[in-house]
Amino acid sequence: MAIFYGNMEDEEPKSSFLEVMGDTPINRVVDFLITYDEFDYSLTDIAENAGVGYSTLMLFWPKLEEKKIVQFTRKVGKAKMYQLHKANPAVTLLVEFWLQIAKEEVHRLLEEPKMMMVQ
Repeated sequence: MAIFYGNMEDEEPKSSFLEVMGDTPINRVVDFLITYDEFDYSLTDIAENAGVGYSTLMLFWPKLEEKKIVQFTRKVGKAKMYQLHKANPAVTLLVEFWLQIAKEEVHRLLEEPKMMMVQ
């Protein structure tokens, strides 16, 4: 239910979460993992899909593991796979916050006056 902003041709669209919380590498990673929470991902996939450099991801990834924001799920070949740790109550609240931001943005967009077509 993420709402995206930005001109698709000129810039990468940002979610409503990033618009509110700031477009930082850690927020991009969290936003990606919440948006696409059905699957697990390798660190390379997370970095690429979140739009974060792998080296940058490695600066804060150990902290996300330590705080149980993310969890190791399995190994595929040499790649370790991870996903959001949904059993963590803090992550549950974070997901609820993410959803609330998206809901409020949907309501705001629905309440904007409709633009009339002028011929």
